[in-house]
Amino acid sequence: MKNLYIGAASTAFALIANTAAAEVEISWWHAMGGALGETVNQIAEDFNASQDEYKITPVFKGTYEEALTAGIAAFRAGEQPNVLQVFDAGAATVIGAQGATVPVQDLLTDNGVAFNIEDYISGVRYFYADADGKMIGMPFNSSSPVMYFNVDALEKAGVEAPKTWEEFQTVTAPALKDAGYVALSQSHLPWIFTENFHSRHNLPFATNDNGYTGSDGTEILVNNDAIKAHFTAVTDWQDKGYFEWFGTGWGDNQTPFEEGKVAIWLGSSGSFGGLAKKDLPFEFSATYLPYWEAVTKEPKQTFIGGASLFAMAGHEAEENKATAAFFEFLTKAETQYFWHRETGYVPITEAAYELAKADGHYDRFPAAETGIKQLSLPAGEHTKGYRMGFYVQIRDVMNREYGRILTGETSVEDAFATIEKEANALLARFSKTQS
Repeated sequence: MKNLYIGAASTAFALIANTAAAEVEISWWHAMGGALGETVNQIAEDFNASQDEYKITPVFKGTYEEALTAGIAAFRAGEQPNVLQVFDAGAATVIGAQGATVPVQDLLTDNGVAFNIEDYISGVRYFYADADGKMIGMPFNSSSPVMYFNVDALEKAGVEAPKTWEEFQTVTAPALKDAGYVALSQSHLPWIFTENFHSRHNLPFATNDNGYTGSDGTEILVNNDAIKAHFTAVTDWQDKGYFEWFGTGWGDNQTPFEEGKVAIWLGSSGSFGGLAKKDLPFEFSATYLPYWEAVTKEPKQTFIGGASLFAMAGHEAEENKATAAFFEFLTKAETQYFWHRETGYVPITEAAYELAKADGHYDRFPAAETGIKQLSLPAGEHTKGYRMGFYVQIRDVMNREYGRILTGETSVEDAFATIEKEANALLARFSKTQS
């Protein structure tokens, strides 16, 4: 109505034009609930307010698994959203579905948006890329597993956060136990103690370049001496009261840390925002994941977890243009810094990282920088991530067998043999769907 002063005809024309522009609407299905969902809604509102050509509507679709299932079903029915959030383990399923997505790199360049993969931080660049390095999915809520620790507990025990697992088991853990604490818990055995265990030690996780060069013949390489020795050590720590596994649920293992019962918790850098807003009965900080010095003297970067945003195929050119505009807005330094500051997820671009540093964010909250610094450590041959189909199901196998190890139902040797057998059967089945 601001144009009324120029006359009725002009007003009518302006309203028609604005209405027409607003008609380019796109949808964004996601799995961010609670406070994260509120931040997602804010980003959408900010994008809509930043211009008058496009409108994006975020729609919460439940858990990661539920959102992926809903997205697949919608695509088969020809009712797919413009943007679908897909978590790390589900990426191969979406990327492998022929014609399901428009590669984000193509989407941006075809719509006049400048793209340079080097603009993204090291540990983010290639996780959602193809074998040739083309980015297929837009990294969004990207995180790295980090080691949170109770500063008060470590001071009471007279120890520092361990850099190696050797230091943990010989110095840190015994001292923390003597001080009245369970030394360690962690919230995702496949992600932290398996996937990123391989990346941190620069060990191959699967054949075919961790699955990136294709599904045909891809086999998992998890049944190796290094990780079996690690899980053998974990069972020993459990027997000695150094480590406790509270269940497969994320909160099952985070809550005892928040309550001050557990001194060190391995969790997601994306949990920092939530932890910082809680009234914890102690000061906390964070540092890198430990590594086994017996396996490597040169630990490498971790790779991201979390999820990315995929531009779904089958939409009109104007809608794709709107999606490209939204992705351009999403990757602006200011937007990424807002997301990083509010949630704890890492800023995915170097520009956003520099903005956070310039604003003094890490001076105020040093632990908030841990995830991005760990993702920026030297890369290795096997550190960009993995690309394996039916990996959601493979993670289920891992969780089942790890639970059996930690409850004494099976041996480390038998568990990893089972994981290898069942995972490779799933990978073979997935490969058949690609032919």
